[in-house]
Amino acid sequence: MGKELTVRGIIIGIIITLVFTAANVYFGLKAGLTFSTSIPAAVISMAILRNFRNSTVQENNIVQTVASAAGTLSAIIFVLPGLVIVGYWTGFPFWTSVGICATGGILGVMYTIPLRRALVTDSDLPYPEGVACAEVLKVGSSSSEKIDSLPQTQPVRDAAAAYQDDRPNSARAAEASGAGLKAVVVGSIVSAAFAIIVQTRIFASDVAQYFRVGAARTGATGYDFALSFALFAIGHLVGLWVGVAMLIGAALGWVWAVPYFSTLHPIAGAADVIAQGTWSHYVRFVGAGTIAVAAIWTLAKLVKPLVSGLAGAMRASRARKAGTLDTLPRTEHDMPIGMVGLISLICLIPIAFLLWHFGVSNGLGDAILPLVIGGVLFVIVLSFLVSAVCGYMAGLIGSSNSPLSGIGILVVVIAALLLVVGVKPFLPAHAEKALVGFALFITAIVFAVASIANNNLQDLKTGQLVDATPEKQQWALVIGVLAGAVVIPPVLDLLQHTYGFLGAPGADPARALAAPQAGLISALAQGVITGNIDWSLIGIGAAIGVAIIILDELLGLTKKGPRLPPLAVGLGIYLPTSTTLMVVVGALVGAWFEGRAKRSVNPEETSQLGVLLASGLIVGESLLAVIFAAVVAFSGQQHPIALVGDAFSTPSIWIGGIVFVLLVIVLYRWLLRMGARSPEGA
Repeated sequence: MGKELTVRGIIIGIIITLVFTAANVYFGLKAGLTFSTSIPAAVISMAILRNFRNSTVQENNIVQTVASAAGTLSAIIFVLPGLVIVGYWTGFPFWTSVGICATGGILGVMYTIPLRRALVTDSDLPYPEGVACAEVLKVGSSSSEKIDSLPQTQPVRDAAAAYQDDRPNSARAAEASGAGLKAVVVGSIVSAAFAIIVQTRIFASDVAQYFRVGAARTGATGYDFALSFALFAIGHLVGLWVGVAMLIGAALGWVWAVPYFSTLHPIAGAADVIAQGTWSHYVRFVGAGTIAVAAIWTLAKLVKPLVSGLAGAMRASRARKAGTLDTLPRTEHDMPIGMVGLISLICLIPIAFLLWHFGVSNGLGDAILPLVIGGVLFVIVLSFLVSAVCGYMAGLIGSSNSPLSGIGILVVVIAALLLVVGVKPFLPAHAEKALVGFALFITAIVFAVASIANNNLQDLKTGQLVDATPEKQQWALVIGVLAGAVVIPPVLDLLQHTYGFLGAPGADPARALAAPQAGLISALAQGVITGNIDWSLIGIGAAIGVAIIILDELLGLTKKGPRLPPLAVGLGIYLPTSTTLMVVVGALVGAWFEGRAKRSVNPEETSQLGVLLASGLIVGESLLAVIFAAVVAFSGQQHPIALVGDAFSTPSIWIGGIVFVLLVIVLYRWLLRMGARSPEGA
């Protein structure tokens, strides 16, 4: 075993963190999306550490772990700006904001430790981005390191994908030979080049159409296929039945719900404005209800593996105390469970202080004791529940596409309801605004936990596949959280004072950053506490969730038949079609490719090349997202490298769409030809 947790690796990881976190904060506030930084960090790390003779794939894994933890923590922007939008903050107090990010993030790391065995080691979840990152690390590792000595993976393209350690030699040859590296590099170049041309606006960023429906033509709906090779690759990696489930969810959302609610609640404007407005104000809440029921069901099914995981952690702790830790494989050495408990308890002290300080500072002193005690209990319980749910969703569809804002919606609704029932009756009427702020504040802490859990289990899956030591990776996660916690507040403060947030007091709508999730979550908190919210929408979503769960369980009786993951259906309703539809396309094309691969001369090698190509497609576009976010931030222009204007929009759709389809065809035909060669000649 070579180097793993090194000083140089930590330094490189922190430097990458500074860049990626700033880019992610801006990107998320501008477009409502954040991107996973694991794979770009791994690529940059490999480019740097290749210059050192004694670097290892495990050391590269530590670098991406540090950077990805901080990059993911930037999802706190989906909640924290809400305190500015509702008028509580005019900026982001440094130490308070650091406290929220650091304590919540470290709790997220601690909660993922017992979850690792339940959701990673003993799970058949596909973890598409974790697997992709592991493949990139293995293919790009130093030539002096024997790739064949590492655990290899056999991806199975369905919702119950399993990863085996006894792959045939032909599959390992795809990684050890030049064919695997070639697939990653070509995929990276193609997706990066396409993303650059999209930014010139010669290629459209999506193929979308919206139209009016209904007898009176007052309703509207539409579709939006994002021309994104990264989303396409995610679809290839998650498999056919997750893609089908998301398609069913998208159909429920856009074939039924958007036309129905847009007809029932007419909105003035063009078809796209009507459709998007209806989805934002009504359909997303239906999706949130489906996700809530699916999340509860998921937790119920996780009870047994969670107990097993905790038992495994206790066994490791007893072995450590008895001095027989070496009887366990190194890849099963977690942070001692006693240390996990101690760190978790220590984190609760500053959390209690933060809740006390916020309550006293905002006129809630009369109810401060129940607010602090109840708030700490709320953080403990809800944080563990959302950690399990977020980890499951990341394992199902990838951390980039996991609907963290849906979790934020559920948490803020629960927090607001508890405040309405347990605290509001004992406070004067004018305290409603302060309770809204408190609901957002405590949601931000839980959300920090959720955001880290959403990504960290993906990282631990990567570590499992590259033979990393979990304990060292867990300490790296803590370092990444602390680095991100220090970076995020000043970046948020800078953006607040430079642009402002849409809907915040005094913000210029022409310049303000949209911060869509923060606006929605703050509106929900206000709606629940003031009694102005439509519960019927969440109820409809819950009913859909129950129906899908029953259908999925019936399908499960066939053993080898198709499945319909309820969470994936909820995601299809909740996420915009610009995210879901291209993932569905990738899943369908991936399933077709798997069928062709099975009939090829070297089925395992050909299948593995598909995984590596998908990994490369994610790498190229992710790196471009980081670079271009920085260009936009520094230039102050939305389209700084545009070569054409709005008049070219129709040709750009045809050109971009046709080129995208042709590239997919060419890439997959190339893979099939390359996989058909013998391993020796690859």
